[in-house]
Amino acid sequence: MTETYIAVDIGASSGRLMKSERQPNGQVTLEEIHRFKNGFHLKDGHDRWEIRQLTNEILLGLEKLKKSGVTNCYVGIDTWAVDYCLLDQAGELIEEPISYRDSRTEQAVKQFSTTYSLDKLYEKTGIQIQPFNTIFQLFVENNETLAAADKLLLIPDYLGYVFTGKAVTEKTNASTMQLLNPHTQTWDEELLAVVGITAEQLAPLTDAGTLLGELQREKFPNFDLPEATFITVATHDTASAVIGTPGEGDDWAYISSGTWSLLGIETPVFNGSKDAFSANYTNEWGAYKTIRFLKNIMGMWLIQEVARQQEYRYSYAELADMAAATPAFQQFIDVNEECFLNPDNMIEALQQYCERTQQKVPKTAGEIARCIYDNLALCYAVELEKTEQLMGENAKIDKLHIVGGGSNNRFLNQLTANVTGVTIEAGPGEATAIGNILVQMITTGVFANVKEARKAIKQSFDLSIHQPEAFDRTIIEKYKKFLKGATN
Repeated sequence: MTETYIAVDIGASSGRLMKSERQPNGQVTLEEIHRFKNGFHLKDGHDRWEIRQLTNEILLGLEKLKKSGVTNCYVGIDTWAVDYCLLDQAGELIEEPISYRDSRTEQAVKQFSTTYSLDKLYEKTGIQIQPFNTIFQLFVENNETLAAADKLLLIPDYLGYVFTGKAVTEKTNASTMQLLNPHTQTWDEELLAVVGITAEQLAPLTDAGTLLGELQREKFPNFDLPEATFITVATHDTASAVIGTPGEGDDWAYISSGTWSLLGIETPVFNGSKDAFSANYTNEWGAYKTIRFLKNIMGMWLIQEVARQQEYRYSYAELADMAAATPAFQQFIDVNEECFLNPDNMIEALQQYCERTQQKVPKTAGEIARCIYDNLALCYAVELEKTEQLMGENAKIDKLHIVGGGSNNRFLNQLTANVTGVTIEAGPGEATAIGNILVQMITTGVFANVKEARKAIKQSFDLSIHQPEAFDRTIIEKYKKFLKGATN
């Protein structure tokens, strides 16, 4: 009997349930069975996720699956990182979780640094300093709320708990909290004390690829649900996306391109060096005892917000076409500037940045899109070069895999190939859901290991190759000079 696997893949703006099966010819199928919107809303002075609505949408998706004739399946859940739910002693949600884009952490790093050395924090955890990391969210968390919490669960672990009654903390996501010590492979007690929580408030650490439990269908009498076994996959969506990247050998890097662009390598080696700290690189834990050594880059969020601000007058494909017809490299921007994290108006934020840095101000939709894409490609080139330097002497990256939704942007793919000077292999666009599925399949014995599973990606999904074309390399040097001046 062919087993059915469901990836519950939820990002910052939408979520979906994807159905997968392994065919007799070895191919892995992928079919969307339910899609829904996600987002945060202002409540009690904070931007909060509608977590109960997410639970309801997953149930609706599973009910659709049952109506299609599937009575038994496996399920894995992945979401974004760092955000958490606090539960009381009865196991009930104390309040809706606050989004990492909430303004409460604006001064958190500065405040934290007066209590604890940021250098030491990086040395202990290897995680890049980002104001929205869980450690900084907890540092500014309401003390009374935190004291009332019996358990803290990251978003995907909370959803798994709701459906199975089993509480765990999956390691790939837990590492983003900046509270795990890779040297001891467990929670760092000193850091827990700094933010005012105990190890007892955290559920047991669990590896990706662990059986979680059965769906407690009796808890949801209003839904006609299939029998389902939940598997704890690589619950951080980037960790799943990397598993879903069809890399071979050791000369490749990846960009998981979605709301964020995560550029890095898969490695068995932890790099907590001063150079890595200065470059603000992170050592997130990957599935199967790997490290995702990567840099967080403000990615498609920029163009997503521009499209939203224009009330989706233009599709993303139309914006890319308009950008392609617009003169290139008219302005430099640092895409990782905090002013782009959650502005009221992204278009105005971009224009004000250019005014402030005395550059030509983009005005038309094409100019604004071109500004974003040019500078994303430049940022990718600089960080790819930096990744090679941090990998050590004689390290060379010859291929860059771009996966996730952003891999469908052929204009940006080619622009990135030109600017980085390396071959781009784009796709699959559904790498996160695929990685989620592959961990489930490895867990249930369909594949022996990741290497075997990744071969199935190339058999099953369309990928595109983009070779570098002629490019004026002096533009990169000018961009580096601009960034250096912008930070001084």
